[in-house]
Amino acid sequence: MPPTTRIRSIDFLRGLVMIIMALDHTRDLFHVSAFTLDPLDLKATTPFLFFTRWITHFCAPVFVFLSGTSAFLQSLRKPSRQLRWFLFTRGLWLIVAELLIVTLGISFDIYYHMLIFQVIWAIGISMVLLSVIIRLPFSVVLALGLIIVCGHNLLDYLEVPAPTAPVWLQGVHQQAFIPVTSKLTLVFFYPFLPWVGIMILGYCFGKVYTLEPHERKKIILRMGLGGIAAFVLLRLLNGYGDSRPWSVQPSFLYTVMSFVNTQKYPPSLLYFLMTIGPAMIVLAWSENLRNRFSSFAMVYGNVPFFYYIAHFYLIHLVSAILFLLRGHSVERGMEGSPNLPFKFLIPGEGYSLGIVYLVWILIVLFLYPLCRAYGQYKRNHHYAWLSYL
Repeated sequence: MPPTTRIRSIDFLRGLVMIIMALDHTRDLFHVSAFTLDPLDLKATTPFLFFTRWITHFCAPVFVFLSGTSAFLQSLRKPSRQLRWFLFTRGLWLIVAELLIVTLGISFDIYYHMLIFQVIWAIGISMVLLSVIIRLPFSVVLALGLIIVCGHNLLDYLEVPAPTAPVWLQGVHQQAFIPVTSKLTLVFFYPFLPWVGIMILGYCFGKVYTLEPHERKKIILRMGLGGIAAFVLLRLLNGYGDSRPWSVQPSFLYTVMSFVNTQKYPPSLLYFLMTIGPAMIVLAWSENLRNRFSSFAMVYGNVPFFYYIAHFYLIHLVSAILFLLRGHSVERGMEGSPNLPFKFLIPGEGYSLGIVYLVWILIVLFLYPLCRAYGQYKRNHHYAWLSYL
């Protein structure tokens, strides 16, 4: 039976990963090692720093996957043509928003010397493509998603250094920094092909929500456990599915860190299994969850785009204020640092992880009343433009 109301477990999981996401962006702009040390480099990192970064790996794939699921749930309420048009236009809007609104929030560069293609771009282009793909029979859509997610790592063998990589590979399956002019560079942090695959699978996963709650909970739990088992098995083989092999380290903890250190740019098959598998278990577990924390997280999950935009601007604004309080000038802040899109940031200058966590918590709490008020506004008003925000 098609659901007639919002699925609480989906809003809860989406809100949970949105909260966690802010931790990574706070670390980027506040931690003393930001842009001087890779937190996933086992030779230089610490377990605390490693897992602070690693836990945020769940955010983008879950967010993109659930965007596909939401599209399927909309297909139960909207005519096919209307849904395709919505996905197409919202996808284009998200791409524009990424380049003009999100880029500014990330960089504070009013001259847009870099246009940054991150997760909102990946969702946008995936929606545009999904608007075409869902015209196909469901079984074909599912097969296409599986082929992309399970097979895209074959392209790893074609990857070459960005300056000499084929144009079609840059931004599709390989990170790329493409200079357009002497003052403008396109920065593809999120090559889009794997993300299209995971959105397609999220769309197909939405069909589970046409089942009765008890039955779908069992199916989702089995799918989650199956995803985790597939990750462990493939990772143990240390062959296909990720371009970053694991190895035994001097200690058990560091060996575990090596084992779970999968490739995100572009996201590998093992990266998806490692993140989506546990996420499905959370979906099954939270099916009937009713407590203060679930209600708290759902506030963010109900307005993900609003929260995403607001949290970037707020984090960067607080970072800029502290930059000035450390004695730097506005001119020095706008000057930035070489090869970085961020203004008001000097690599190697910042705070401890304890301070990062404190700022993260305060940022999330500060945004709570804003997200709650906007969520209530959306529930009380049904303007078409609100569905794009």
